[in-house]
This record gives sequence, structure tokens and C-alpha cells, in this order.
Amino acid sequence: MHTRIRIREFLPLAVAVASVLAMMFSPSCANTTTPPSGGPKDTIPPVIEKLYPMPGDTMIPVHKTKLAMTFDEFVVVKDQQSLFLSPPMQKTPKYRMRGKTLIVYFEEDLDSNRTYTLDVTNAIADNNEGNMFPGYTMVFSTGRNVDSMMVTGIVQDCNTLMPVKGATVMLYKNQADSAIFLERPAAAVRTDDWGYFCLRNIQDTVYRMYAILDANNNNLYDPDNEQVAFIDTLVRPVTVVNDTLPEVIKYLMTDTLACLARKTEFELNLFKETPSKQMIVNKERLGERTAYVTFMAPYAQIDSIWMRNIPSDKLITQFNIERDSLEIWVNDPNPLPDTLFLYIDYMKTDTLGVLSPFVEEIKLSKPRTLGAAKSSYRDIKKEDTTTVFTITAEPSTVEQYGFIIEFKYPLVESAFDSLVFRYTNPRQQEFTDTYTVEQDSLNLRKYTVRPTSQLLPGYEYFLKVPARKFMDINGFYNDSSEVSVTLPNDDKLSTMILDLTNVRNKYIIDMLNEKRDKIIRSFIIEEDCQLVFPYITAGKYSIRITEDLNRNGIVDTGVLLEHRQPEKVKFYKLDDGTFLIDIPEMTELQQSIDVAALFGEKPPADTTEAQVLSEDFTAEATADDTEQ
Repeated sequence: MHTRIRIREFLPLAVAVASVLAMMFSPSCANTTTPPSGGPKDTIPPVIEKLYPMPGDTMIPVHKTKLAMTFDEFVVVKDQQSLFLSPPMQKTPKYRMRGKTLIVYFEEDLDSNRTYTLDVTNAIADNNEGNMFPGYTMVFSTGRNVDSMMVTGIVQDCNTLMPVKGATVMLYKNQADSAIFLERPAAAVRTDDWGYFCLRNIQDTVYRMYAILDANNNNLYDPDNEQVAFIDTLVRPVTVVNDTLPEVIKYLMTDTLACLARKTEFELNLFKETPSKQMIVNKERLGERTAYVTFMAPYAQIDSIWMRNIPSDKLITQFNIERDSLEIWVNDPNPLPDTLFLYIDYMKTDTLGVLSPFVEEIKLSKPRTLGAAKSSYRDIKKEDTTTVFTITAEPSTVEQYGFIIEFKYPLVESAFDSLVFRYTNPRQQEFTDTYTVEQDSLNLRKYTVRPTSQLLPGYEYFLKVPARKFMDINGFYNDSSEVSVTLPNDDKLSTMILDLTNVRNKYIIDMLNEKRDKIIRSFIIEEDCQLVFPYITAGKYSIRITEDLNRNGIVDTGVLLEHRQPEKVKFYKLDDGTFLIDIPEMTELQQSIDVAALFGEKPPADTTEAQVLSEDFTAEATADDTEQ
């Protein structure tokens, strides 16, 4: 009894002494600069441990249906829109978390006797490190059977042919053109990071196939705000679903080899449709004598344009190449009213959706910045008293594009023969040269100046615009300006030469950077030729060839209701199957492209062989006649 009391009395003291000794002799207690280690970082994505319903379950209730996925760790839903049900319902699926279990429920009843898939790709990540769950497609049926067919494909941008992530691919049993506008599809799925899709567990029947970038997530096509793609023919699935197929397996998007190895049955090219309605959508007066008007649809049909109290010969107008933007200038240096009244007689879409003649009055108010008079000499800028213009010349492209002179306002007086073009050679000897001047067909304020002689490396070229040789619609004359340019002389630059053969149409040839978001050089060709791309820095590039069937010099988009695809775009593919040309330093690289073969055109009939066969047949027939 006494022993126990004494131990109990000294126990607090023993604990205190032990704590002090631990602090004195433990090396970790004295180290205040090293944080405690939490072990290696978790890089493993979540794993499903339990499902309801089980894969392929049938006779699932249609009322107050709930689906459940239990994971091996706590997870979060990163994107609710990626909880994608097919066929889609009017209201998107909802969810809640219960521990490690994700419960998905619906605010409306499911259809009876129908196969459903719930795709959770790009939706779920673990709660701690944010490791994305590769994805899973839950398959179940409200009837007695589960549909067993599948189709695969890729969705890409029609201009760059780059894969489009998050596009909605849709199948319709209704073959009417209006179905995509009015009905939700019979089956749908979203594309992954590679633009790839697999529409699984669908019926064995014929469909119309579309893809849209569904901006409002309603699974209906809105032509004014969304891009669309379609397959020209009816689609019928030929492959039976098998969970071991690579096309069905959910890979990590970083597994490039596995993702690229998946079979692609269909290729859809997304494009933005030309608006179907025509009307004026915007207008603005930019200055005292300049304004612009934009139309909803291209190729506006205008009968006449006039302004109140302004003589018609005082108006200068210019459309852009697609005729959906109109610039207007008043060629009168006298002060103009604070409000100009512009009238445009054009074909406008009426309430019945029909183009009808209509005269629209447009009020153009003077910008506020022009309303107040200049209070002092210091407020007056150079552009207030002179003709404003720019001269540009890029060293790497001046051989192709020349020197560009662009005026801010149209000219009423010009003296292009007064320009001075000179150059100095490497010995600093100076010479003058003749030149040509060409006005841009789409921009009446833009002019291209090209020297008559060939530009040479090591020479410096100068273009001078003398003072008071040009007057614009404001009545102002120009100041003098000069620009110089020297061809690149870096020894590390390279050159690529393209030999283009079997050119049977008009084509736009673009050299793009590795990301395909910048055009390095562009050409328009109509016959076999050799194109030279000089002064290229080392890197990876691609060659885009666009078929310009209507020969208007631009890439025309498609029209869904007319079943017209956008103009064909192809990228030159190397022998190894890649589309990127790796150009090293100090290299002259030559490539040959059979354009007809690239676009899948059949070679013309061999007339020589046909003629020989015809002659042989004639000879045999003559011999037979002789024998008889």
C-alpha cells in the first residue's frame, strides 16, 4: 500500500525528467529548420471498389433511380458536367458524396426498356493530391436486355485538324435534318483529351451522326453560338462491345501510345456555320469621317447606300472579302454634323425567315473624344494635321510580301512615282532601283511596293515616302518617312523547298508552327510548282493544304442543312506517319507532295494504254473480216 502511494507521488516528477532528457539528447528536437516528412507523394488515382448497379444489370427501376460508386479513398467531383448520361435527359444528373461513395441521381424518370450509360471521364479526382480518375462507363438497362454495339471516332477542328476535347458526339434514329435542333439524341458521349470517342452499348440500327461543342450543355444544336460536324452518310455500328477492347478501356490521357493505338472508325471536322439570318448587327462612327457597319451573315446583298444631306459622290465604301463588314468614309474635309444619318437598302431576313428588300436608317453619332475642341496647342496630335500611314517590311518575308504602305484614310491625291527606293551593298556603295506599286484588292488604303531587282543577302534596302506627296479625305498631306530592311544573314537559318505535283484545283498552302496556331508563310497555287520557304529557324513545322474549290482565296465553312462540308484541309504526312517536319539548323530540306493523292483523287485514265487496247481490238476485228 505505501509503495503504491510513493510511486504515485513521484510519477509526475519522473515524467517531467524523462521529457527534459528527451529534449536534451534527441537530435530531431534541436533541428528546427527541417519539416517532418510525410512520405512519398501520392500519385495513384482512385480505384472503384464497389458499384451499383453492377455492369450490365437489367430491370433497373425508372423512378427515383440512384447509381453508386464506392472508391478506395475520398474523392471529389471536379466537373459535374462530366457526369454524362446517355441517352441524355432534359435535366443533367445530380450527385452527392456519402463518405467514399459517389451517389448519382436524376430529377426525372428514366425511360423504360432502354440501355443507359453513365460516363464519368474527366469528372473525379482524389481529395488529397487531385489525381484524376481515368474514367469509367457504367452500363445498365431499364429493360430485359442491354444493347451491345459500339462506334468509335475522333472529333477535330476543320482548319487545324487538331483534336477537340469535350465535344459532344450524338447519334439520332430520326433522320430528319431538323432532329439535331429539336430533339435530344438516342445516344451521346463526350470526347477525351485526344478528341477520341467511343459510343458504346448502342442499338444495332442506322443513325445520323453529329458532333457539337455544346456551349449550354442542353444536347441540342444552337447554330448561332456553337460549332457542328456531321457524317455525310447514315451510320450503322459493326463492332460488338467487349470490355477488353482498347477502344473501350479508359486510359490515362498521358499514355500517348495507348491513346493513339485506339481504332478510329469515323472522323468529324468541327466548323462554325454561316448564320442563316441576315441583318445589321453592329455599327459605329469611328471618327469625323469614318464609320463601319457589320452584318450577321456574309455576302450581304446591298442595292444602294446614301447619307442624308451628303452627295453620293462624297461616299467611299469598302467591303471585306466575306462581305459581312462595310467601311464607310465621307470624302469631304468640311466639318460634318454631330449625327450622320446613313441609309442602306439591302436584303434583310424578315419575320418569316425570308430575304426581303429593306431600307434601314442608321444614326451615327460623333465619338465623344471628337466633341470637345482642342484646348491648347499641346492637345493637337500629329494625326490631327497630317496624313497618317505606316510602312512595314519584315526581313524574313519581304521577298514574298514586299514593302507594305497602309494609310489610315483613303487618298484623294497620290504620287507613287515620287517614292525613292535605294540600297547599299556590303561595300556601302549606294544605288537606286525601280519598283512596282500594287493596290490591295480588298483594302483600298493598302499598297504593296516591290523592287524590280532581286533582293540579295548582305544588302540593306530603303524605301522613302517624301513629304506632301499624298493627301487623304481630311485634306491633310503626309510627312516624310523611311524604312530599311536587310535580309536575314544568320548562318543557322534553314530553307525548305516543296515540289507540288498533280495540282488540279486551286489550293492554299500554309506553313504553320508546331502548335498550328500561327502561319509562317502562305501561298496560293493553281498548277504544279516549286515553293521556297527561306530563313527558317530550327524547329518543327507542318504544311497545311486547303482545297479552294470555289476559288475565292479563303477557307469556306460548311452548311449543315445543305449537307455541305467545310472545304477540305489536309496536312502533309511524313513516311513515319507524323505531320511535323523537323527542320535542323543550316539545312536545305526538300519535300515532294502529290496533291491529288493527298486529297484522295483518282488518277486520270491512261489514255495511251486505252488507245493501244483500242488499236489492238481494231486490228483483231480487221483480221477476222479478212478470214471470212
